[in-house]
Amino acid sequence: MQYLLSVVHDETGLADLDEQAAIDVFNDRLQADGNWVFAGGLGAPVNATVIDNRGKEAVITDGPFLESKEYLAGFWIIEAPDLDVALELAAEGSKACNRKVEVRPFLAE
Repeated sequence: MQYLLSVVHDETGLADLDEQAAIDVFNDRLQADGNWVFAGGLGAPVNATVIDNRGKEAVITDGPFLESKEYLAGFWIIEAPDLDVALELAAEGSKACNRKVEVRPFLAE
């Protein structure tokens, strides 16, 4: 099963050198153990653009969808046999990046 591990951050700035090194080690382990699907860091919320095309025409708004102290700073998509393994990996990812990590399963097809 695949899981989204969302990195939640509440400060400005990117990972420092020690955090980045720990993230690299964690990423290497995910790849070596066959859990890696995809991962990436995201730009700051101020660089976001929201598009709402539910009405008669698209409305484009600069800035984040929500005004919040916390924001999505990055993510991993992993393959894990069950939620327990996904939670263990999320705990390791949280330690590596020094941020909170939210775990959500992808819906089964």
